[in-house]
Amino acid sequence: MPESETELYPRFIRRVTWLILILGLIGAAFLTARRGLQTGVSFLIGASVSYLSFWRWQQLIGALSPQAQKRQHWFFILRFALLGALAWAIIKYLGLNVAAAASGLLVSAAAVILEVVYELIYAS
Repeated sequence: MPESETELYPRFIRRVTWLILILGLIGAAFLTARRGLQTGVSFLIGASVSYLSFWRWQQLIGALSPQAQKRQHWFFILRFALLGALAWAIIKYLGLNVAAAASGLLVSAAAVILEVVYELIYAS
């Protein structure tokens, strides 16, 4: 019996969220052991931003539904400007390893790919 989309989507989101958490922690632990604390923390910050980006995409999808509350466009512009300023300040003043942080940004993409592979293998 095929699943409806209403049952499939929440499970997909839950598994991807857990995969982002697991990949972020494993990657940070590995890089900390291999390259030092600063590199591990940089990766973890990148993975955290990656999760926030994934979460924002979820919010955007929810905002496109017919039942969603309509917001002003300036609210989104202000939010992106604030995130850009925050990212600049973190990199400038904390002295992060930019390569490790950029690698951490790919964690959500890796989690989605792993979820797709899981669904392809275990789909009934």
